[in-house]
Amino acid sequence: MSLRTKLVLALVALSAAATAAIGLFSYRATADRLDEQVDRSIDEATQRLLERPSRLPDRTARDDRRPIRAGGGVSIQLVGRRGATVGVQGEPLPVDEIDERVAQAPGPTQVRRDVDVNAESYRLLTTGLGGGRGALQVARSLAENEQVLAGLRSGILVAGGVVVLVAGALGWLIADRATRRLVRLTDAAEQVTATRRLDVEVPVGGTDETGRLGTAFNEMLAALSRSTEEQRRLVQDAGHELRTPLTSLRTNVYALRRSERLSPEERDRTLDDLEGEAEELTRLIDEVLELATDERSDEPAVELELGDLTARVAARAAQRSGREVRVTADDTVVVGRSRALERAVTNLVGNALKFDPSGSIEVTCTGGVVEVADRGPGIDEVDLPHVFDRFYRATAARSRPGSGLGLAIVADVVTRHGGRVWAANRDGGGAVVGFSLPTTAADALTEPSP
Repeated sequence: MSLRTKLVLALVALSAAATAAIGLFSYRATADRLDEQVDRSIDEATQRLLERPSRLPDRTARDDRRPIRAGGGVSIQLVGRRGATVGVQGEPLPVDEIDERVAQAPGPTQVRRDVDVNAESYRLLTTGLGGGRGALQVARSLAENEQVLAGLRSGILVAGGVVVLVAGALGWLIADRATRRLVRLTDAAEQVTATRRLDVEVPVGGTDETGRLGTAFNEMLAALSRSTEEQRRLVQDAGHELRTPLTSLRTNVYALRRSERLSPEERDRTLDDLEGEAEELTRLIDEVLELATDERSDEPAVELELGDLTARVAARAAQRSGREVRVTADDTVVVGRSRALERAVTNLVGNALKFDPSGSIEVTCTGGVVEVADRGPGIDEVDLPHVFDRFYRATAARSRPGSGLGLAIVADVVTRHGGRVWAANRDGGGAVVGFSLPTTAADALTEPSP
């Protein structure tokens, strides 16, 4: 069953239930009001007769058969203590044991009930005259009430049918309008599934939930399209970068096949080249996998002192390189993933060590800002906007080892932590590369992009 049909049925059911409830209430209220009017007319007739006893026949005279006159369309008769009736006005009314007990009662007593007179319903009030002197019966036909209620029932049924039909028509229009955009979204999703195309545009409008869903769907497709394009570029760039070490490996392998013609020094140099290219290839593959699969995303975010993390990275880099790495840090606390941030700082320090082979490296970490400065050749102005791009390598750096992914990984880590990166040249020569992180909001971390 479609959503449109479910909405129509729900609206029809609600309308029918509301109409039935209102009809039942109206019918019950009308019936009670009519019963009250009948009872009031019977009570008024009874009261008039009791206030003027002269209008009642003499029950002791056997030949007193004069009729009772009370008006108001009621039927009246007197009941003796033994059940005999006199002075009948209108239809003869039934007398049973209850009426005889009322007629014999020493005090005034009243009994009200519904009776059938000649296959017609009557409301009957039997009033004792007291002292065992008999009882007065006053009744009124309920035929008019039943006619009114029958007409009301017919009207309620007709109105209910009309309401159901109107609710069904309006429900169909409303459901069609409400689900039209959902149908378009469903068609678009099915088209994406069938064609694998992410450039499907879903026309949406409005600010309601359906409009917001359409907007979110378009944004999701756009994000997926960007992600797919980035993955495609990553694969292309990685393939391009892999060709260089692979070509070198093939050349060295070809040279080793002619090892009988190589001197021991040439053989050792070739093996060293093979080992270096293999290490470079392994490092490139590891960085591509880390950047493409986001292996750091499962690491929990914790509060940590960025200065301590920077000091550990600097000490490890100094030990491995035998170079001086000076650190200036405070006790600023940030929220982040420890291993990911450690990798980002490691890449910055390693990048500085690579481009400044002689001088000392200066690392500053204050207020959530990390800067790594060197006294190397600096960065050309045309290269500054691209140093954080994947696989980008400046002309001066192409002769140096590296994959061109180190600073791209830094930018990726920092962006996911809600920070920003920058690179600039230093006064007096060299470059400074760094990043900043939020220091107060624990929710600064962003979710990985698709």
